[in-house]
Amino acid sequence: MSRPSSTGPSANKPCSKQPPPPQTQHAQSPAAPPAAATISAAGPGSSAVPAAAAVISGPGGGGGAGPVSPQHHELTSLFECPVCFDYVLPPILQCQAGHLVCNQCRQKLSCCPTCRGALTPSIRNLAMEKVASAVLFPCKYATTGCSLTLHHTEKPEHEDICEYRPYSCPCPGASCKWQGSLEAVMSHLMHAHKSITTLQGEDIVFLATDINLPGAVDWVMMQSCFGHHFMLVLEKQEKYEGHQQFFAIVLLIGTRKQAENFAYRLELNGNRRRLTWEATPRSIHDGVAAAIVNSDCLVFDTAIAHLFADNGNLGINVTISTCCP
Repeated sequence: MSRPSSTGPSANKPCSKQPPPPQTQHAQSPAAPPAAATISAAGPGSSAVPAAAAVISGPGGGGGAGPVSPQHHELTSLFECPVCFDYVLPPILQCQAGHLVCNQCRQKLSCCPTCRGALTPSIRNLAMEKVASAVLFPCKYATTGCSLTLHHTEKPEHEDICEYRPYSCPCPGASCKWQGSLEAVMSHLMHAHKSITTLQGEDIVFLATDINLPGAVDWVMMQSCFGHHFMLVLEKQEKYEGHQQFFAIVLLIGTRKQAENFAYRLELNGNRRRLTWEATPRSIHDGVAAAIVNSDCLVFDTAIAHLFADNGNLGINVTISTCCP
C-alpha cells in the first residue's frame, strides 16, 4: 500500500556530540519563530565494481590501506567472477572443469559461463578457499574512493556501511530508486522532488498541515545554514490499530563525520506547554528507519500532537547549531 508523503521547505539543523536529553514538557509562553513554511500532504515522490588489488595477510586477517603490487593484483584477479566481476569468496564452488563463479550468480545460471559445462553436482574448491583466507580483498567501492583492503569475512559488513557506497534518495515514503554520489544528492532533490521547499537560516518553523490525514504520512522539508543542507522528516505511523505515533528527525546531506559537527533542536511550543528534543543529526547514509525503530528521535502520539496543533496544523521549531571543537 503506497503511503502519501508531504513535502516542504528545507532547513539546516544543529547537531550535538552528547546524547540528547529525554523529552521534557513544561509550561512556557511560545516564542515567535524567525522563518516559517507550510508543508502539505502530497503523493510520494550502483554498485561499483571493485578494483582488483589485494595484500597477503597473516593468519589473523585484518584490513589495510595503501598501494598493492602487480603480483597481488594478479592473485586477486583469479577470484573475479566471470559474470558480475565481483569476487568469488568462500564457500567457493567450481564446475567440473574447475571454473569459478560467485554464489550469487551461480544461483541464476544453468551452466558454467566459461565452458558451458554442468554446475552440478556442487564441488568445493578447498584450495582456493585457503588462498582466499590469506588474501586481503579491496572494498567493492574502491573505484569511488575507498582504500581499504579486508579479509573476506570482514568485507560484506564493511561494504554495508562504507562511506563511499552510493547514496540513495533520502526522501521517505517515496518510490524513488535513485542512487548517486553525495555531490549529486541536492541536484537530484531539486530536479526530481521539486515540491520540497528550502528555508534559509539556523532557526525556522516547519509547519506540517493536515496532520489528521488517515494512514501513514510523511512531511519533508529542507533547511540550509552553515554551508550545509539539512532534511527534516516528520513521519506518522500506525503502530497498531487505532494508535498512531509521530517521529521527527533531522538528517544532514553529508557524511557521518560531517554530521558530528552539528546539533539540532526540535521544539513543540504552545498552550503554555513545550516539548523539546536535542540530538546530533544523522547522515542521509543512515536514513530514518533505524532511528525510528530505536525511537532515537522526537516521538509523540496523536494526543500530544493535538495539544500543540492549531486547526490540524502542527508547527515545529527547528534550530541548527555548530558543535564546539
